[in-house]
Amino acid sequence: MMYSMLRTGQEYRESLRDGRQVWIDGEKVADVTVHPAFKPIVDIRARIYDLGHMEATRDLMTYADDETGEVCAIGSKPPKTKTDWHQKRRAVDAMLDDARGVVTRVGDETVGEMWSLFDGQEVLNQINPAFSENIRRHVRRATLEDPFHVSANTDPKGDRSMWPQDQDPDVLLRVVGENDNGIVVRGAKFETAAAYAHQAFVKPTIAEWKTQTHSEYAVGFRADMSAAGVKHICRSGFAATRPAADYPLANRVDEVDTMIVFDNVLIPWEDVFFYQHIEAAAFIRATLHRYSIFPYVQRYLRWADYLLGFAYANARQTGTKMHQGVREKIAEVAAYREGINAFLVAAVELAEPSPAGLLMPHRQTIYAGRMFACSNLPQIVHTVRDLAGCQISLIPSAAQFADPETAGWLSKYFAVGTVEAEERRKLLAFGRDLLNSDYATHRLTFQLFAQSPPFSHRLAVYNNYDFEPATSLVMDVANLKTVDGM
Repeated sequence: MMYSMLRTGQEYRESLRDGRQVWIDGEKVADVTVHPAFKPIVDIRARIYDLGHMEATRDLMTYADDETGEVCAIGSKPPKTKTDWHQKRRAVDAMLDDARGVVTRVGDETVGEMWSLFDGQEVLNQINPAFSENIRRHVRRATLEDPFHVSANTDPKGDRSMWPQDQDPDVLLRVVGENDNGIVVRGAKFETAAAYAHQAFVKPTIAEWKTQTHSEYAVGFRADMSAAGVKHICRSGFAATRPAADYPLANRVDEVDTMIVFDNVLIPWEDVFFYQHIEAAAFIRATLHRYSIFPYVQRYLRWADYLLGFAYANARQTGTKMHQGVREKIAEVAAYREGINAFLVAAVELAEPSPAGLLMPHRQTIYAGRMFACSNLPQIVHTVRDLAGCQISLIPSAAQFADPETAGWLSKYFAVGTVEAEERRKLLAFGRDLLNSDYATHRLTFQLFAQSPPFSHRLAVYNNYDFEPATSLVMDVANLKTVDGM
């Protein structure tokens, strides 16, 4: 196989030096590839591109396109078989192994949202066949070129008891004009990784349109993250201020979140997927996660691995794993981990064809899996905190362990049996960053809301569940003729 057509990490870095407007902590960033808040995560995304070239990992990360013969990234391949999903899962595992942490918004988890709209071509054709052609072309482009693709969903929203027209109309992104070249949009969206991505799939968050059939807020499009009028205002990062020895996760895998401001941005017609029509906006909101949910839940599995591994390693270091109470709590964490894995396996084994000929993870199973993983994560985190004890909140910094005046005392009091103090310190530092740091609490909130809030997870299970088999069983056993009320 030839790998010359694949983007390299260095090419990715160069592509970000495109004049994009980025701010963080009151500073306008000249180059996100070298700024300390962005460099660690940019390096990880660059490394993911490089994994497609490396002898040890290229067969896990790439495949040969059937039409062109070009070698392409497996993460951007529209799934058509169970084998595709197995390959995608192995590729994500390989990337997380290499990153030595959990990175979520690196492209494979967000490109699937375009596949969901690809399934809605019948809806788009009823509006304008050009929109259907646009989504087909962009799905194909993403397949061959593997741009770093993110998904812009959440708006600032404003006063949610009011329609945007009754307050500042820009609290939800909207179309403010159109011309021969395209539409002009104004508003803002929040999206992780946008400041160092190539493009975003922008779509509305409104789920209830009342009696409307057309709206300037019903718009979906591809946005270039360096386009004129696009501005990235980022939250403070964790990487630049966290010593690696004390915060081994925050220092390396912090994914910086961005408010993308669209200040009268021109979106070319060829990048518009739908416009004005409520039906298309409602379709994408109802189906948005049918593909991207799988790699998202897979990240939960890796978090569970870290939680379980830390809990068990800590019990071994401290000699507490023989206690019945400790074993029971570790078993709870293990059952959580295996529950997530079971949902992932079953979702592929029961996979179902989509309207456009792709293969969707089994919707009942994977939506239930997301609900299981999300709703139980806070309790599992707290269980691991309980197992860790208070030391993760009390441990001095690595600098104190190295200071000649204090090193002796710390060496004496942090050693546990044959476990040297430095080994104990490293495990406790990892646990603190995993469970108790500001990065840890940020990640816990992110996992709770990243695809949608918990109530939407439950509603997705309800809306995608077939209740008839269970209902028919009860009707048969109870000898009922109907359960339908007036």
